[in-house]
Amino acid sequence: MLRVGDKAACMACRNLVSTNMGVRFRVPLQKLHPLSRAIHHRYSGNSNPQRPPHRAAARYFTSMSRLPMRPPKPPPGSGGRGHQQQRNFWAIRLAARLLKLRYILLGSAVGGGYTAKKTYEEWKDMLPDFSEYNWVIPDFVWELSNQIDLDKLTKALPEIEEIVKLLPDFDKIGENFSFLKSLLSSGVSLGSEVKGASGLHLLLETTGDPPLKATDSSAAAKQDASDKQYKKPSDKEKFDQLQEELLRTQLKYQRMLERLEKENKELRKVVLQKDDKGIHQRKVKKSLIDLYSEVLDILSDYDANYNTQDHLPRVVVVGDQSAGKTSVLEMIAQARIFPRGSGEMMTRSPVKVTLSEGPHHVAMFKDSGREFDLTKEDDLAALRHEIELRMRKSVKAGQTVSCETISLSVKGPGIQRMVLVDLPGVISTVTAGMAADTKDTIFSISRAYMQNPNAIILCIQDGSVDAERSIVTDLVSQMDPQGKRTIFVLTKVDLAEKNLASPNRIQQIVEGKLFPMKALGYFAVVTGKGSSGESIDSIKDYEEDFFQNSRLLKDGMLKAHQVTTKNLSLAVSDCFWKMVRESVEQQADVFKASRFNLETEWKNNYPRLRELDRNELFEKAKNEILDEVISLSQVTPQHWEAILQKKMWERVSTHVIENIYLPAAQTMDSGTFNTTVDIKLKQWTDKQLPYKALEVAWETLQEEFARFMAEYKGKDQDDIFDKLKEAVKDESIKRHKWNERAMDSLRVIQHNALEDRSITDKPQWDAAIMFMEETLHSRLKDTDSVIRDMVGPGWTQRWMNWTSRTPDQHVRNETKNELERLLKLHDEHTAYLANDEVTTVRKNLEARSVEVDPVLIKDTWHQLYRRHFLQKALSHCNLCKRGFYYYQRHFVDSELECNDVVLFWRIQRMLVITGNTLRQQLTNTEVRRLEKNVKEVLEDFGEDQEKKTHLITGRRVQLAEDLKKVREIQEKLEAFIEALHKEK
Repeated sequence: MLRVGDKAACMACRNLVSTNMGVRFRVPLQKLHPLSRAIHHRYSGNSNPQRPPHRAAARYFTSMSRLPMRPPKPPPGSGGRGHQQQRNFWAIRLAARLLKLRYILLGSAVGGGYTAKKTYEEWKDMLPDFSEYNWVIPDFVWELSNQIDLDKLTKALPEIEEIVKLLPDFDKIGENFSFLKSLLSSGVSLGSEVKGASGLHLLLETTGDPPLKATDSSAAAKQDASDKQYKKPSDKEKFDQLQEELLRTQLKYQRMLERLEKENKELRKVVLQKDDKGIHQRKVKKSLIDLYSEVLDILSDYDANYNTQDHLPRVVVVGDQSAGKTSVLEMIAQARIFPRGSGEMMTRSPVKVTLSEGPHHVAMFKDSGREFDLTKEDDLAALRHEIELRMRKSVKAGQTVSCETISLSVKGPGIQRMVLVDLPGVISTVTAGMAADTKDTIFSISRAYMQNPNAIILCIQDGSVDAERSIVTDLVSQMDPQGKRTIFVLTKVDLAEKNLASPNRIQQIVEGKLFPMKALGYFAVVTGKGSSGESIDSIKDYEEDFFQNSRLLKDGMLKAHQVTTKNLSLAVSDCFWKMVRESVEQQADVFKASRFNLETEWKNNYPRLRELDRNELFEKAKNEILDEVISLSQVTPQHWEAILQKKMWERVSTHVIENIYLPAAQTMDSGTFNTTVDIKLKQWTDKQLPYKALEVAWETLQEEFARFMAEYKGKDQDDIFDKLKEAVKDESIKRHKWNERAMDSLRVIQHNALEDRSITDKPQWDAAIMFMEETLHSRLKDTDSVIRDMVGPGWTQRWMNWTSRTPDQHVRNETKNELERLLKLHDEHTAYLANDEVTTVRKNLEARSVEVDPVLIKDTWHQLYRRHFLQKALSHCNLCKRGFYYYQRHFVDSELECNDVVLFWRIQRMLVITGNTLRQQLTNTEVRRLEKNVKEVLEDFGEDQEKKTHLITGRRVQLAEDLKKVREIQEKLEAFIEALHKEK
């Protein structure tokens, strides 16, 4: 274990041996630490520590230091051998020192380069990222920039002396402001002049306008001469001079800025036009204001639920009728885009105008792809006409104004980005031709837009009329009593200055001292001389000339930042975007919460159903209906024919029995029977039978269509489509027209079928007899039912059910009994009673104290004889079952005259042929035409949003609609917020 002192000595020894740059020191052994000397003697092989060091020790230290050791100095008297050796190595030492200097320089260069690179990277990180805006500048601009001759560009730049001349006289301005400051501090009261000067001074401080300068050298010389002439000017004159100089300078710089902006617009327009011509086409992203406008368009159509209201900012333009609202909007949009009228109401519905900057001055409706070129008078006239048509179309019958919003976008160079809503002008009296509720409707529309807490109210007041006549100011003060989102605009200031005896009244208005309302800012504008043919440029020039020469600005009643529509548009745009940035994220959170509520309700009520909105449900129902129509083509021919024959017989059986068979059969003569049958069949075929057949076919098609729709509904189909399917079915059937050309051919086929009397085989004969029996049994059953109703219940029913006959039924029953006795006596009686027979029956009944009318006797006889005849016809039908042999051999036998069987065979064959013909027409033509009609009806319903809303209803539909709208709004808002953050 070494001691502390020994350790320090060893460290000193090591440091002494290990030296830089190859320098070796020779240290006497006596001066070494005892421990070091021991080590030295040990490795040198010398046990006596007092002996001088051996060269082995030197080699040891050399191996330890790994550096060449300098030879020891020669002792005195050894000659110049050591000196000669030292002189030979001076060049080596010099080279070593130079090499050391090289390392120092190289290290300094490397370190300096690294530091410079690090500093450059830090500066580069501090600069904003302009890569996102490379799309604004086309590629050919970069190519042109590489070809620019810098020498020519340098020569084209103005000389430094010319630039210096443009700078203001700072010494003179300093003297003026020093004088003004000292005067204000001294407490001198100079009335309105002091107020005007202090207002301008404050304007310069707040707006950051450039410092003032003399207009030119001649003006400065005149000023010096005037100073010499009036060595002690009054304070008022100094203020006037200062104020005039301030105005001249500000107007000059404003003109310079306008000139530069105009040149910038032209350059940007040229660049973008070249890019549009095909030099380099690219997909331009939607602008920020376009994204925001899309959100507002969706909200305008959204029926808010769950207390979700539209609180997104927009600029609401309100004012009295003919106050100049439309003119102010046109100045901001830089185009005469609205319909104009002299004193009459032109704005009949809200018009949302989205303003944005673009290379071309164009306008477009949100639901139309046409662009109106606002630089062409023809397009301007067409746009004004289209706006007027849309307004009149939106107004319902019996109304004057509408709450339906017309959405319009305007783009152009230098237009401030914002969204404005022009509302109908507020009126005080309803005039002739207006609806009685016009005034209240306008107030309700204005309140609906202004009650939005984030809406900016642009209150327009006519400066040429008395302020006491204003109506809109009271309405605005109710909606925004603190004036935190109201901007007041005084129009027609040129007329106000001429007409008002006291211009101070205008100052009171723009300072907010005359009206009870408060506002963020007050502006005074001039929107032309009142002529509808004025251009925007001429109005701007007139407005600038007016305010340049107006006493209102010279006397300090108006401040420079409060005048011109340009300053107004800048202020409104700044206020709009400030409000947007402050409120849009909060509104996004509101819609996010609304979306969560709607999704929760859907999950709880409809967990296994997809969220289909009304349009998607309509498409689903459309496919189902078309599938059902296609199913009609899969019906078998046998099914069609069976249905058609059955329905056809049900339709014509009454006519056949009552008008053909019974009259012919009651003749009791074979020849007369056949003649009567042929005549009546011919008349029936010519007039009624084809029409009846087509009616049956059309009804059959409808019933089959309805049956398929009902069967399809039973297969787990949604009952939400029932109303729509029923409407489609009814409308399709209403539109369907049967092919009338088929009627003539059908008449011929039926006539040929009824003329044929030849029954070729026994099965056909048996089928005719069976058909006749079924028909007669059915008619006999119906006749018995009629007779029971006439005579009332029988004895058994009266006993079992405790019922009794009515007096009329009692009379009918007595008459029936009397007539039945007559039929038993005359079995072959004709179908009609003779008059003497009627008298006999009546007298017999009177003898039994039954008073009866002859008409009642005849009615009762008709039913009794009908039953009697049908019973005899059935008995004869049974006899004819074995009469086919006699029919085929043409034997004449009165007992086996089966003409009635032949008649029913002819009717049956006509039904079969008619059914076959109608089936072919249905399957080949009418089903396809019906399918075409259904498609047309579905297309018409799909384009009619009101029809879809009426036919597809329910909470499920409304919930899906709300979910779709809220999601769309939220996505649009998130995209807008993301773009807004990027722009920041």
